[in-house]
Amino acid sequence: MNKAIGLVAVLAVGAGVALLTLSGRPGAAPTRGADAWNVPDVSSLPDDEWGRMVRRGRELVSHTAALIGPAAADPALRFAGNNLDCQSCHIAAGTKQFGLPYVGVYGDFPSYRAREGRIGTLEDRINGCLMRSMNGRAMPDASPEMKAMVAYIQFLSTGRPAGAKTKGRGSGKMAELTRAADPVRGRAVFVQTCAACHGQNGQGQRADDGAPGYAVPPLWGPDSFNDGAGMARLGTAANFVRSNMPHGADWRAPVVGEEDAWDVAAYLISQPRPHKEGLDADYPKRKEKPVDAPYGPYADSFSAEQHKFGPFAPIRKALGKE
Repeated sequence: MNKAIGLVAVLAVGAGVALLTLSGRPGAAPTRGADAWNVPDVSSLPDDEWGRMVRRGRELVSHTAALIGPAAADPALRFAGNNLDCQSCHIAAGTKQFGLPYVGVYGDFPSYRAREGRIGTLEDRINGCLMRSMNGRAMPDASPEMKAMVAYIQFLSTGRPAGAKTKGRGSGKMAELTRAADPVRGRAVFVQTCAACHGQNGQGQRADDGAPGYAVPPLWGPDSFNDGAGMARLGTAANFVRSNMPHGADWRAPVVGEEDAWDVAAYLISQPRPHKEGLDADYPKRKEKPVDAPYGPYADSFSAEQHKFGPFAPIRKALGKE
């Protein structure tokens, strides 16, 4: 079925109406209300071609390092360049509210991406993660692995029409500091709150059973995300910490205070990590560049350090973004 039709079509069923799901299959209408958080159950899918593809997509998200990373049996499938899994950032295979979930994502694409300065597809977005967060290379759009990942994200968006707001997307949005975030203070927060799992050196814990990947991912170093990844931006990292860390915390009952989250994020993004070549080509329309992008060139005269650690309000004012 045509994707656009699958997004918006409705079928008359007796005296009622059934929303056509994003998978192009008839399904229940989404729960009303901005606070609804419904994650479709992958296990409910039948053992047919569609069900197998969606489940394969979930496996690729959950076990990226083993299936399309450095440990993949077929060297041609080694698209991810580090041993992270997609769910290292997209928690619980992309199903946790404010844990960078995939729920509701499918209907956002195609969409304009300021980083590239053009309209991009969902496949483009997945490849962006592979080349930045996974420090690897692009995967062909027509590959079985790409099709499976798209199918999984599509399934998780079942019942959510294109353009609809999904409360719980992203990593949350707390108030910014009026000062610069302090990586020195953040180190103390890391030692007290994060090091028990991620290690004093931030290198995480490999899988207990010797399988590829990590039980707890590294936060910096050669096997972590590169400096072009979204998580290398202060705002993304700070809000992610606030909504999800330590393991088991969530946005309803955060453990790390707001000020501590900003400072520990500053410490994390100040640590060494792989460099992505060509970052100067990002955001060709410079005024569209996020104020916390930690690399230039910029459309303003503020320092790279202020763009990295803040405060950001003066930058927004100068750019007319207030």
